[in-house]
Amino acid sequence: RRHVRCRVEGNVAFRQDSCQRASEQANMAETGGPATPDSALNVTLNDTQEAANATAKFVATPEGTAVAYGSLVIMALLPIFFGALRSVNCAKSKNSCDMPETITSRDAARFPIIASCTLFGLYLFFKIFSQEYINLLLSMYFFILGILALSHTLSPAMNKIFPANIPNKQYQLLFTQGTGETKEEIVNYEFDTKDLICLGFSSVVGVWYLLKKHWIANNLFGLAFALNGVELLHLNNVSTGCILLGGLFVYDVFWVFGTNVMVTVAKSFEAPIKLVFPQDLLEKGLAANNFAMLGLGDIVIPGIFIALLLRFDVSLNKNSRTYFYTSFLAYILGLGLTIYIMHTFKHAQPALLYLVPACIGLPVLVAVIKGELTDMFRYEEKVELPDSATSDETKDDLKETKKEQ
Repeated sequence: RRHVRCRVEGNVAFRQDSCQRASEQANMAETGGPATPDSALNVTLNDTQEAANATAKFVATPEGTAVAYGSLVIMALLPIFFGALRSVNCAKSKNSCDMPETITSRDAARFPIIASCTLFGLYLFFKIFSQEYINLLLSMYFFILGILALSHTLSPAMNKIFPANIPNKQYQLLFTQGTGETKEEIVNYEFDTKDLICLGFSSVVGVWYLLKKHWIANNLFGLAFALNGVELLHLNNVSTGCILLGGLFVYDVFWVFGTNVMVTVAKSFEAPIKLVFPQDLLEKGLAANNFAMLGLGDIVIPGIFIALLLRFDVSLNKNSRTYFYTSFLAYILGLGLTIYIMHTFKHAQPALLYLVPACIGLPVLVAVIKGELTDMFRYEEKVELPDSATSDETKDDLKETKKEQ
């Protein structure tokens, strides 16, 4: 009897204790008090499930994907087309500020090596040092470059819309080194009121990018960089273009397919060195954040070759732009193939793998058909010195170019 009574009393006490603990847990949960291990586990599971749902990979709709890729293609074509047209006038410019930088065969051969060292160096920096501090320094650097590039890009448009009744004052920024016969110009920049207006607008975009890192501000700077690159970087002949594109073809394939370096740097590098467009724009509007991207190198490198072919068309004096339109079409086909394969296999693609064969192969095929292949490879760009350029460095560059010719 004692055993049965104790057992019954123990069961009752256990049930009372269980009910009391359950009541305490409910009261603590309602009053915000400390949770028991069981309730903490439930909260943890709920938080984990919510976090998983929040961070689930966004699946773009077909419409959103089409808008994103289509916008990237259009944005890639604009700086190539207008940059190539402006490169023709740039080659004839006498203003030292607008003089193009000529790429020789030696520069073209060294460029993939320099680019590889730079890329791998950035990769190591991101692995060793804090990504925030590196991107802060790069943001300030590209903030200044972006303002200047966007201002230079807007300058021709401002010349057309600037009211004639407003005085356009001239200014000059001049820095020199040394005195007398050893005096040498370091910076000699001439500008006017219209340029100041462009600089003011570009500064607003720069501050917007620096504070918000908004994708529209990024694209404005990216387009300006690409257009200035196509306009101001000139290949001296077609052979140099083939060397440059061929070397970067190997560079792009190796760093994308052979390692994760290219993709890691592209995703970690918070600078306007790529064009981006959101795939969730239709769902989230301007606050969208799931981006498709295209590196500026995939625009500028083929773009300077296409610009060279346009200048070759001009040199033929036939009122025809056969090679320019051919290479421009080849670029569209190559970029479209890149996007198709990237979308199909869901993997980053080295765009130059498809762009280089298209941009070189199709114009060469047209030249063979027209019997102008020899003329194409004999074409050389003349390097003209501006009237005010008397520095030894400029003269040495001219001598080097003449030797190669």
